[in-house]
Amino acid sequence: MNYELFIAKRIIAGKKYKNSISSPIIKIAITAISLGIIIMLIAVATAGGLQSKIRDKMAAFKGHVQIVNYDQNNSDVSTTSIDKNQDFYPNFNAVKGIKNVQVYAYKAGILRTDSDFEGIIFKGVSSDYDWSLFKEYIIEGRLPNFNQDRNTEILLSKTLTNRLQLNLNDVVKATFLKSVESTIPSNRNYTIVGIYDSGFSQFDKNMMIGDLREVQRLLNWSENEVGGFEVVLDDFEAIDQKGSEIYSAIGATLNAKTIKESYATVFEWIQLFDNNVWFIIAIMILIAGINMITALLVLILERVPMIGLLKALGSYNTSIRKIFLYNATYLIIKGLFWGNLIGLLIIFLQYFFEIITLNPATYYVNVLPVKISILEIVLLNLGTLLLCFLMLLIPSQIITKINPSKSIKFS
Repeated sequence: MNYELFIAKRIIAGKKYKNSISSPIIKIAITAISLGIIIMLIAVATAGGLQSKIRDKMAAFKGHVQIVNYDQNNSDVSTTSIDKNQDFYPNFNAVKGIKNVQVYAYKAGILRTDSDFEGIIFKGVSSDYDWSLFKEYIIEGRLPNFNQDRNTEILLSKTLTNRLQLNLNDVVKATFLKSVESTIPSNRNYTIVGIYDSGFSQFDKNMMIGDLREVQRLLNWSENEVGGFEVVLDDFEAIDQKGSEIYSAIGATLNAKTIKESYATVFEWIQLFDNNVWFIIAIMILIAGINMITALLVLILERVPMIGLLKALGSYNTSIRKIFLYNATYLIIKGLFWGNLIGLLIIFLQYFFEIITLNPATYYVNVLPVKISILEIVLLNLGTLLLCFLMLLIPSQIITKINPSKSIKFS
């Protein structure tokens, strides 16, 4: 690099403009970059967190794919049984990417106390059930012990225990009709060994979880009869493809539905988060870019005499433009640094201390979840840097319009 270009770069680099006219404009530009990346990081983290948390909650109760009889597609109550002895159970070897296959059955009933009652769906599960997604929602007690011959231990939601004024280890009375045609009830006593709170009111309001063998007795089924199978996948992102593969691999009398199909409204709602995030990212980059353009123009206009002098000494327009673009890029990187520092700090505080809470009736979660990957952080920063730099190429053309003789004359 020529000596005069090196001097020029040193003059407008770093803190040399701290006390100049352009100082407030530059600070505003850096602040705009910082605020932009903060908002983008938070938008991506919260959208990803909400989507992931809602999907995990639904999978904890329903699995990723349910295999049922065709006549039970839209019912949460088991009406006809399926033989447990299937080619895909317990290991679904025909389809890759499956973590677990677990059996279940449902029975509708009523929980009663001396002063109140609540309708419930009794979900019976077995020892093959994958509790990894569900354990985090247990707020009191433990999981039922499925090694007992007669297991009357159950899990109830915090919603139900509050409504019925029940506590951990209480014995609760349950009433079930033996069949649809029967008018004779069957009364059972169950012990509450665990209380869960998923924040998903659709399930918390009526779901009681216990031993599959109890549900089989209530339905007068044998030990080989179940209501259906839940399939847990390794990767939720492949749910559509795996759902089709599972459907093709099971018998003609069975149907496979993903939770995206069963709860289409919920997934359409959370899919809107992506659109909102892209809109926020576009707006923030546009605002940051406009502020950087303003800062660059101010820097150029403030140093018109210097530009004229460099041109008089034989410097090319391209070389002078590079000086200003270099310094503008430095400002962008400085804004990104502070933005990432503050944005990630906010995300970590929310992740560890759960400062912001939400209404579970609206958002299906009690606390605002956050989730962001290193790849997303890198892409946001690189995308912002690249787009802002490209936006600066056009205004930097003003350098080519500066006449050396006039700029030096009136300096």
